[in-house]
Amino acid sequence: MVRWRRSEGGPVLEYVGRSDFQVKIRGFRVELGEIDAALTRHPRVAFAVTLGRTAPSGDTVLVSYVLPSGDDEPDVAELTDHVRGFVPAHMVPATIVILDELPLTPVGKLDRQALPAPDFAIVRTVFRASTSTAEHTVADVFAEVLGLDRAGLDDNFFDLGGNSLSATRAVARINSALGVALGVRELFEAPTVAELAARAATADRSTAARPALTSAPRPDRVPLSLAQQRMWIVNQVDTTSPAYNVPIALRLTGELDIEALRAAFGDVVERHEPLRTVYPGSADGPHQVVLPADRVTLDLTPVTVSDEAALRSELVPLASAEFNVSRDVPMRIAVLRIGPDEHVVALVLHHIAADGSSMAPLARDVMVAYTARTHGRPPGWAPMPVQYADFALWQRRTLGSDTDPDSLLSAQLDYWCRTLDGMPELLELPTDRRRPLQRSAHGATVPFAIGADLHEKLSDLARDHDSTLFMVAHAALAVLLGRLSGETDLAVGTPVAGRGDAALDEMVGMFVNTVVLRTRVAPESSFTDLVAHVRETDLGAFAHAEVPFDRVVQAVDPVRSTAHTPLFQVLLEFQNTEKSRLELPGLIVEVVDAGVEVAKCDLCLTLSENVDETGEPAGMSAAFGFATDILDASTVRGFADQFVRILDAVTASPDRPIGDIAVIGGAELECLTPVVGGLSVSEVSLPELLAASVVADPDAVAVAVVCGDRRLTYRELDEASNRLARVLLEAGVGAESVVAV
Repeated sequence: MVRWRRSEGGPVLEYVGRSDFQVKIRGFRVELGEIDAALTRHPRVAFAVTLGRTAPSGDTVLVSYVLPSGDDEPDVAELTDHVRGFVPAHMVPATIVILDELPLTPVGKLDRQALPAPDFAIVRTVFRASTSTAEHTVADVFAEVLGLDRAGLDDNFFDLGGNSLSATRAVARINSALGVALGVRELFEAPTVAELAARAATADRSTAARPALTSAPRPDRVPLSLAQQRMWIVNQVDTTSPAYNVPIALRLTGELDIEALRAAFGDVVERHEPLRTVYPGSADGPHQVVLPADRVTLDLTPVTVSDEAALRSELVPLASAEFNVSRDVPMRIAVLRIGPDEHVVALVLHHIAADGSSMAPLARDVMVAYTARTHGRPPGWAPMPVQYADFALWQRRTLGSDTDPDSLLSAQLDYWCRTLDGMPELLELPTDRRRPLQRSAHGATVPFAIGADLHEKLSDLARDHDSTLFMVAHAALAVLLGRLSGETDLAVGTPVAGRGDAALDEMVGMFVNTVVLRTRVAPESSFTDLVAHVRETDLGAFAHAEVPFDRVVQAVDPVRSTAHTPLFQVLLEFQNTEKSRLELPGLIVEVVDAGVEVAKCDLCLTLSENVDETGEPAGMSAAFGFATDILDASTVRGFADQFVRILDAVTASPDRPIGDIAVIGGAELECLTPVVGGLSVSEVSLPELLAASVVADPDAVAVAVVCGDRRLTYRELDEASNRLARVLLEAGVGAESVVAV
């Protein structure tokens, strides 16, 4: 490998080294000699050589070959630990092969081609149990967040199924348990139990301690949480808007016990305080008022509907009806009877009381309560360790005030002000209509699919570059938006769960926040470079995700408009929350489309992973939601096609320049290809054309101009224009002069 280097005497060709001793592992260029040097530092190793080998999965992995220095064969696990002390995690060999002798060429050099292929079938990560308190804590959190029985010291969080959002939850729980202040970035840089525990053990604890989230005596006036504050303002501005209604409709086939269902929902309302809380305003701002459970009236009297059309006519107004959260409980329910053994239960929540992650615990509790009530007993669940009001008080204590420069809230606001400074006001997408002065919430959806093969390639690409599937999808979306808009400075919003503490796992409530991901896309850079940039952007955003979005908007202070949302107009949502599962005894449960679609921004890409029975990628469900104010389904369907083409291109060749990616399909290209016609005539100006018309037929009576009751022939128009021209010339008007009309 050589490179040109400038010198006083002219360019000089400088020898750098041999490129055949470098490989790329997980997006990193690895110098194999560094691993060899680390191995030979071990007293029982005489010689070592490392190669990049292709594993059965298709990934390139590191395999080291070792010649012992004596008769005793060194232990492979011991050698792996030894190497780990000298090189980063991505340079630790996947396996080490002990050699009896070195294969040599006829001239006495190492014959690399003759080195034995490793038996990947017997290569395993030996489970090593935790020993220290930090290791036990990290291992327990990994297992808890990822739903595993256990995690060993060498287990990698992302190899076990972790992603960007679950990483945020894991770090929050580790910090709470150990009293440290690790960031999400530390988990990406040290993804194994042992590595992250080592960082936690040496972390500065002087400023890390946070108050524990516990149930405590409440003041007379309980404030809203920061996320609820925004929902309250949006609701009070327009209580008729269904934009933040969360409708759920379930078809129940079988013998439904109405009384048991009524009792079960009563149990759930009593268990989860947000379902029976109102939020009145006052001179000091809104506050929470938790009502007694018996004050909440649930009318589950079945309403008979004749057919599916009648069902739809009942569901749509129910799902879109207004909530005034200052006086109304943010929940309503109805039972629609289609037949003796067929009902639809419609539940509508306001977003101030529940988010997407609330659906799983809500479904579990309804299932437990209904099953118990059909047997004539109350549910036997354990009491909630904390309630939502406890969280709201704890959150405000933890974040502090923006008037305190040393508070966590102020620190995070400072980050967002720096990060979003100078960002464009609006991302101009190609639209079908002009943007109205007042945006509505009217929306529609274009679903599409990402095949299993492409899903697997995207997962491999993410793993190879020490990123996540979310980050790869974000980078691909940025490429699409850059092409559609012609911009290089792009902003995308994304929701974050906000449920770091384990006490919040089983709670129904509003915890989700929205963060802004600002990305700069350079057409000459590669997709690999863009993923690295996106990784840094996303990690920074997730590390500062506790300050609510509306506070960020206030601090950044962008130009406000009723025509579009502030800071971003495109949303990326990964639906990787726990799937809600509802099984009721004696009933078949199916989800029914509630028939109400809203658009919170111009465009929203929703992605959801599917896996097969072995946990391998089985394709992704995808959809573009869009604002029907400005876009049609046919246009958005074209966006979806282009997005899939980008995914195909970047998985096939991630190192090619982004600007070279072909996003236009064959059919679109044909529409853009000009049609060759006959020979064109010479150019002529409009005055010349008018004069020629008058000369050709000076006595023609054809009307050239109509203005109210006045009509001018071509001859009259020519004479009038000549008179006006003379007036302008006398006034000194010449070529390139500007004349007001």
